[in-house]
Amino acid sequence: MDADMTTETGMISVHPGSVTLSDRRTRRRWVADVTPFRLAVHPVTHGVYERVRGGAPTERALTDRIPAVNVSWWDAVRFCNALSEEEGLTPAYSLPEWDSVEWSPSADGYRLPTEAEWEYACRAGTTGPRYGPLDDIAWHRANSGERLHEVAGRRPNPWGLHDMLGNVWEWCWDLYDPEVYGTYRVLRGGGWFDEHWSCRAGVRRRSHPTFRVDDVGFRVARSGAGAG
Repeated sequence: MDADMTTETGMISVHPGSVTLSDRRTRRRWVADVTPFRLAVHPVTHGVYERVRGGAPTERALTDRIPAVNVSWWDAVRFCNALSEEEGLTPAYSLPEWDSVEWSPSADGYRLPTEAEWEYACRAGTTGPRYGPLDDIAWHRANSGERLHEVAGRRPNPWGLHDMLGNVWEWCWDLYDPEVYGTYRVLRGGGWFDEHWSCRAGVRRRSHPTFRVDDVGFRVARSGAGAG
């Protein structure tokens, strides 16, 4: 993959392909095609998040390199638009209310990855549950000291993406299962307090788009391999 480290977020170009997703609850499997896009090298940090949203650092953030947490899905999409506007890009979302957000796929601004994009990028061409030995690639319950860690402290996946597993769960754009869970959105990746079985490429979790907790963050994406 091609890296562009000229922005604070640091983006890597991801080439097109396909990925098979699955859900243990329903035992459903489906194949999704992925078009070219760019994905941040690591989750959005507290320092970048607070600067863009115009807030003051909190006591929880020991350094600016810790992932932004206690961020809802609704907070994350608003951040994406704010960062897009700051960089002169077309915002990806219209934001009337948290339950009626619309995404413009043609916009060149920052956005959340789709669930298929996230898993395709996480796997990075690998086929197992993880892209390497868990302790080498992720902060999880057994090695985190039950606390958050700075981004990029573990080994990246083959495409140069850090923290795709462990440290913080990451919001994706998609609805989890609208017929059963309504507006709940998808979370991926596992966090610093999770057991090893939750830190796998195929694990799906769900939560309400206004939910905030200290092991949930996000990373940004942009449409098109050449965006950046």
